[in-house]
Amino acid sequence: MKKHISNYIRSFFQFLWSLFLNGLLTILPITLTLSIFNVSFRLLKSWLEPIAQMCPKYLLCLPHAEIFIAVIIIFLIGTILKLFMLRSLVHAFESLLLRVPIIRTVYRGIQQLVKAFNPQDQITFKQVVLLEFPRTGIYSIGLLTSELPRELSPEKDKDFVNVFVPTTPMPTSGFFVIVTHDKLIPTDLSHQEAIALIISGGIIKPDRFEQ
Repeated sequence: MKKHISNYIRSFFQFLWSLFLNGLLTILPITLTLSIFNVSFRLLKSWLEPIAQMCPKYLLCLPHAEIFIAVIIIFLIGTILKLFMLRSLVHAFESLLLRVPIIRTVYRGIQQLVKAFNPQDQITFKQVVLLEFPRTGIYSIGLLTSELPRELSPEKDKDFVNVFVPTTPMPTSGFFVIVTHDKLIPTDLSHQEAIALIISGGIIKPDRFEQ
């Protein structure tokens, strides 16, 4: 009799635990997503604090007015550059930055990385590939960038390529590796799908693979 009672009690607590886990696993993605957006929003607000200080007082009555002003400024800059062909001024300012030794290295790297993630730019990642990295038997997602010049090739009779291997969860950092074509496994992943897969640590997969 006591054994049956203990089994019932155990089953009851297991049922309660399953209910708790079901509720937790349901609300956890929602709360984490909201928390990430909340932190990002607060960080964005702190970055735009100088705009808030320069805003006219009648605009401050609007909630988060600095964000709307920043968006409008970005649209205006894009419109001016598009309509009035002021790219030359931007290029002149960029060339000025590229003359400063320390700033040149940082700015050039960030500029090329941003362009690489822009599919509309000619300077972009060519293909998403798989390669054995960091050792044989372990595969990583890589972004094929370009052909390695023959002058830099470690073996002159082989064609090498440059591959960027992003890290999780920050794909803007990673490893630059040089391999031959036969070491790469082509995929049909888009850049956005690959980045989402890397950021999430493999949790977020393309919808077309979930069918």
